[in-house]
Order: sequence, then C-alpha cells, then structure tokens
Amino acid sequence: MSQMIDYQTQTEPRELRTPRRRGRLAAVAGLVAVMVATGLGQAEPASAARAAADPYLPKPTGSQLVGTTSLYLKDTSRPDPWVPGVKARELMVSLWYPAKAPGRHRAQYMTPKESELLLKDGNITSVPADTLSKVRTNAFTDARPAGGAHSLPLIVLSPGHSKPRSELTALAEELASRGYVVAAIDHTYENVAQTFPDGRVTTCVTCEMKKGPTVWEKLEKGRAADVSFVLDELTGAHPRWKHARLIDASRIAMSGQSVGGASTLAAMAADPRLRAGIDVDGTVETALPEAGLSRPFLLLGKPATYTPGQPGTGANWEGVWEGLRGWKRWLLVTGAAHTSFTDLGVLVDQLGIEDGADISGARAMTITRTYVAAFFDQHLRRKPQPLLNKPSASYPEVKFCAPEKKACA
Repeated sequence: MSQMIDYQTQTEPRELRTPRRRGRLAAVAGLVAVMVATGLGQAEPASAARAAADPYLPKPTGSQLVGTTSLYLKDTSRPDPWVPGVKARELMVSLWYPAKAPGRHRAQYMTPKESELLLKDGNITSVPADTLSKVRTNAFTDARPAGGAHSLPLIVLSPGHSKPRSELTALAEELASRGYVVAAIDHTYENVAQTFPDGRVTTCVTCEMKKGPTVWEKLEKGRAADVSFVLDELTGAHPRWKHARLIDASRIAMSGQSVGGASTLAAMAADPRLRAGIDVDGTVETALPEAGLSRPFLLLGKPATYTPGQPGTGANWEGVWEGLRGWKRWLLVTGAAHTSFTDLGVLVDQLGIEDGADISGARAMTITRTYVAAFFDQHLRRKPQPLLNKPSASYPEVKFCAPEKKACA
C-alpha cells in the first residue's frame, strides 16, 4: 500500500511516495506477494498466488477479552464543516472494551465497499477489492462488557487524513484488553469511505482540497470539536452507549496518528476533560495557547521527519515542545515509516506490499502498543512506567530525544 500514505505535510520523505525494494517484500506466513510499484511506477509480476489465509491483526497482550460496537452520532448544533448543505455533523464511532466472554461473531474490519475504495485510493489493484474486509480481528461484536461502574478509563483515537477509524483497530484492541474503553472516531468527509447505518457511504471531500496550513488547521480544530461532542455523548447526562456507566469520566485521554495526532493537541487545548495526549507522527499547525499545555504529552514518530536539530526535520515539533509545560517525551522509532504506527504497517507486510519502512510492521506495532499503553497506564492509572524514563535494551529502535541538545539517544 505504498500510495496509501497520509501526506499531512509537503516534506514526506520520497521513499514513502516512490517505494523502494527491501528484503521483507516476501509474503509473510504463507500470504500473498503482490505487484509492487517500482521507482518508475512500473508494476512487477506477483511472485506468489494468494493463499487461503486472510490478513490478520496481532493478538492483544492484555489479560481480558475484547468486545466492540459502533455508534452513530449526530451533532445538530453545528453544520458539517466540509459540506455546507449538510446541516448537522454526523459521525461514526467504534468502541472497544474489556468483555466478560467471547461473543458469537468476530468484528468485521471494514465493509467490502470500504475495502474497495481504500485500495482504489492507494492504487492497489493486484489484490481482490474486498481484501481488507477479510482482515481477521480479535474483538467480538456486542460482547458483554466487563467492569464495574465508573471503573474504566476512556481513550479517544483519531486516524490519519483519508484513513478510516479501522486503521487503529490493533491499538484499540490492545488497550481494551488492558482494561480501557476506546473510542475511535471516523471524521466524516475526511476519509475515503465511511458507512452509515442506513447504507450511505460518504467519501473524502477534503482529499480534493489543495492543502496548506489553513486547511490543516481547520482539520485539527474540526476534529477537536468532534472529540468534544463524542465525549458529551459518552459521558453526559444521557449517554448514547448503553454501557457508558463503565466509563470513569475523570480519566479520559486521547491519541491520534498523523493529523489525528496533531488534532490531539487542539482537542486538549479546547477540552480540559482530556487529561493526557499522544501525537503519533503528526505535524501540528494549530498553535498552543499562550500559556502552553500543562498536561502530560507524548510525541512519537519517525526520525525522517522529526529529528531535532537535523536540517529539514524536527522544527515543527520543536515549537510544540516549547509549549508543553508538563510531563513530556519525544520518542522516535528507527526504521519506521508513516504507516508503521497503524494497522497498515502490519497488513502491507502480510500482503507483500512496500511501505518504505525498514522495520517490520509487526515489530512497529509491538513498539507502538507498548509505549502508548505505558503512557496511559502512568498518567491515567498512576502506575509508574520506567520504560518511559530512558532507552530500553528491549526496544533499541526507540530513541529518546532532547531537543534542547538537538540530539537523540
């Protein structure tokens, strides 16, 4: 899926636009090796036929089973920011949560139509159009939740531009298996395919816009408004989820990837209910308040874009860093590409498609899950995490950066 990249900035490294061959192009676990774009955009023949097995997400490592459900939410207080004729902002939200027992049906990753449109957007024609609808997940649809009243912290997730909320499923399943409720938001008209309960499928209006700081800032602020609305619907006097009593409204945080990560800062600045946040590989356009942000924040990204002191990189996060007044870390994952922090890094490996990374998708997902979970455990559950204090021999790919010294170690 080399073209399925969230180009949030105009400075993405060229290898993410024009794939280069690496040793891990071979199909994994008996899955398919498919046509790969060369530097000139010419296709190579597939080296193996598709096997019977379907792509799959890694199993979560927590002790609890995972349930999931979807919510349709409608904010009648504001029009849609991208389609003026739509008088209310409509959203789809997926929830993951610890479950008492497995349900009858594993959750579908996405619909066949969503798979078709996402693959088409990435110019991937050498796998069946419904491939992504067959990804095996680990959560069970509408399984009975586990937990006491107001016992579970809530994590909000926001995906990259043009991408569906499903791209963060592996992370959501991991957090749910560790005892969190997770709410991933599809930001309508900002992704290539989103299905509503009545069968409508909306597509990406913002993808056709010429991108610049003004558009990205509008995206970030619009997503912040979406997040606040979703929090109202989950923790207000009349919550839309029938099991919302499980949520501890005093322990809410957010993470996002790419523009979803950048939006985390905008959301935290606008909504004090968010106690901590993570920006995963997202360039930030919205300025922090003059007083800065005093709540815990983690910057997690790839060295190609966010190395402090390196010409052409780091400058955006350096400005953010100065405005973070509370606990903070700047971590970079050696070998990561933009997709490495999402399900796409795992799935492209299994399908034998290049994404420009020098680290396997499975390894990158392990790192992402581990550090994100450690951050939330420390700041929502008050469980100290030594992993966040210094480099670890178990994760040598993760570098701790000191922007003041313009160095990472």
